[in-house]
Amino acid sequence: MSKKKVVVALGHDALGYTILEQMDAVKKTAKALADLVEADLQLTITHSNGPQVSMIHKAMTELRRIYIDYTPAPMCVCSAMSQGYVGYDIQNSLKSELLSRGISVPVSTILTQVTVDPYDEAFYEPKKAIGRYMSKDDADIEVNKGNYVIQEKEGYRRIVAAPKPIDIVEIDAIKTLADAGQIVIACGGGGIPVIEQKHNLKGASAVIEKDSIAGRLASDLKADELLILTSVDYVYLNYGLENESPISSMTVAEAKKYIEDGQFGETDMLPKIMAAIEYLEAVPNGRAVITSLDKTHDAISEKVGTVITA
Repeated sequence: MSKKKVVVALGHDALGYTILEQMDAVKKTAKALADLVEADLQLTITHSNGPQVSMIHKAMTELRRIYIDYTPAPMCVCSAMSQGYVGYDIQNSLKSELLSRGISVPVSTILTQVTVDPYDEAFYEPKKAIGRYMSKDDADIEVNKGNYVIQEKEGYRRIVAAPKPIDIVEIDAIKTLADAGQIVIACGGGGIPVIEQKHNLKGASAVIEKDSIAGRLASDLKADELLILTSVDYVYLNYGLENESPISSMTVAEAKKYIEDGQFGETDMLPKIMAAIEYLEAVPNGRAVITSLDKTHDAISEKVGTVITA
């Protein structure tokens, strides 16, 4: 019998917010992932990169301020950098944890590009804040370069678009490795956003939501399950209120009704629910599970977590 194919989406809690935090966090994350491998699941892993790509963007911008011979790194390059070093930490920690359990399975990271529509509405209304806080003068410089900025309490920040993903460019490579029994880390941080221009792929000044690409990846791989690991054990109704209640299971139709009722936060839980819906509409026999990283082992045996089905 072939192994159950699971796409695992890791959130910020799995990685930390700095280089040192990440080195410690991925050791804990590796244990949770190794539990899944021990349960005889075939894993394809994707992950967030918000703090990491923002840190890289800040560093490259400051480098330009100090050394004028350098140029600021575009967002697509910052995304590629974050994919590389986050994948490096995850694959090394996971490989080490597996070997300590007597499991020898190749773990590979694929630098992944994702195409986006240059006419996506998100490019006309960018909302994703990245990088350092700026003074009014620095913000004006960014605006004069054609970039967007937003004023927050701490100062000004650049904002970029978060367009919807269209195609995962390296999907064939991901499938080949996964079909060969390897653990694959791909589409980190939503993937490197690129725009097709004839035979060329041009990096876009944007970021892709990590949850959105998780749903697309699970759909393309026809995974048996999409496991989204976040900071809460369940999806909740009336979250944060006195009458909040966990949802142990729901259908796609019920999820859409809850969305209409405004039950899910626009920047936290809603993208996860939307990813689950996209996946289940493409793979109706699959199931999506949303739970916390700490409860990964219990989620395997369906003791905890919100299960979404078609």
